[in-house]
Amino acid sequence: MGNTDSNSILAGIRGIIFDYGGTIDSRGDHWSHIIRDAYSAAGAILPEEAFREAYVYGERYLATNPVVKPTDNFHALMIAKMRAELSWLVDNKILSAEALDDLPEKLAGYCYDAALNAVGEARHVLEALSERYPMVLVSNFYGNIASVLADFRLDRYFRSVIESAVVGVRKPDPQIFRLGVEALAEFTSGAPLAPEQVLVVGDSLSKDILPAESIGCRTAWIKGRGWTAAEDAAEHPSRISSLESLLIDLHSVNPNTSR
Repeated sequence: MGNTDSNSILAGIRGIIFDYGGTIDSRGDHWSHIIRDAYSAAGAILPEEAFREAYVYGERYLATNPVVKPTDNFHALMIAKMRAELSWLVDNKILSAEALDDLPEKLAGYCYDAALNAVGEARHVLEALSERYPMVLVSNFYGNIASVLADFRLDRYFRSVIESAVVGVRKPDPQIFRLGVEALAEFTSGAPLAPEQVLVVGDSLSKDILPAESIGCRTAWIKGRGWTAAEDAAEHPSRISSLESLLIDLHSVNPNTSR
């Protein structure tokens, strides 16, 4: 569905669903790019193919092994992910075993600081939007999103959180967005909430935007650096340049909203 009016993202919207990873914490960039930058900053220059294989291995390892605890903040999560990636790189003789001594902390620290900076930029947008609209978070995550949000002081902006590891549904399954719409409906007054009155904000065309549109939601796509060349080449009418675009539109639709 995209944006029905290219000049107004929020016109007619009564609730907002936000993705988290990539959307709020990395300015639309796929997290592989930030992690690759972390390796480079630590002096670990990896072949592209080896890095990508290690990244995928780390993602799958965390998804299938209970190493992330519900109380883990983002730094603890990244320690676990970096240990998994580095174990693959050591096992495949890309890095020496000594890499497991200090690199997990260095890489996790770099990634935590990067996320903290991006969240800091996003905060005033989330603050302004949450004052005008009920918002829920819909995220593919590892069971610890509540701890991540609390650590970054983002939990106050979301009335509810729909997390894949908790509800048993993962993007791109549109059902997870239906759950988000249902959650939003509990916080709106008046007529029942229709998907067309919900804006979904995400960084992934295939996992956020297209599934949300398939159930009738409006969408705003923050396009950053993608995982594949096809993602980088893709275009869509719902594309916005940054979260700041939502704030600009908010003041246009609601001119009395404080800046």
